[in-house]
Amino acid sequence: MAKKLESTLRNMALSLFIICGTMSAALGYVYSLTKGPIENAEKQKVNNAIKLVVPEFDNDPGSEAYKVDDLDFFPAKKNGQLVAVAIKTYSDNGFSGHISVMVGIKPDGSICGTSVMQQKETPGLGTKMKEPKFRDQFNGKNPDHFKIKVKKDGGDVDAITAATISSRAFCDAVNRAYEAFKKSPQAGISSTQNNSTAQTEGGAK
Repeated sequence: MAKKLESTLRNMALSLFIICGTMSAALGYVYSLTKGPIENAEKQKVNNAIKLVVPEFDNDPGSEAYKVDDLDFFPAKKNGQLVAVAIKTYSDNGFSGHISVMVGIKPDGSICGTSVMQQKETPGLGTKMKEPKFRDQFNGKNPDHFKIKVKKDGGDVDAITAATISSRAFCDAVNRAYEAFKKSPQAGISSTQNNSTAQTEGGAK
């Protein structure tokens, strides 16, 4: 009886080992099949967001991407000149937690566009952060002069009605992008380009 029980336990263990090994191999195979498409879809999502927040460009911002703090920076250039940088930023202070926003900032520090990439806010309330009526108020504004806070907190931003928390989270994400931008090589590059152009023109005369 003992030998029979030992044999049964051995067979069960062997069966479980085979099943686990088979499942692991299957999961690894599925992962290898889906990894590429998922990465491509995410890359396309990022590229689409970049196009929405910066002026026309002719380079590949993704191939020149770099990080400042923990944010991804995508420099957009036209004829070799920087026109803006798209920054993938975030806030964990949304009504439902994490939100992700792409923010376009010109070399002079002014905001040229925003696009919500990820959010799980309340439908019909916090989700209105995606609408132009809310987002467009940031365009052309420089956070050094336009306070990126809702008016209830002493800022210049009109909050979404009945969605102050979501509005604050959006502002938090934009401020995070701007603070990182000020540490980046792109900050103030506009004046450098202008001075370089002026010197070239002056030399030509």
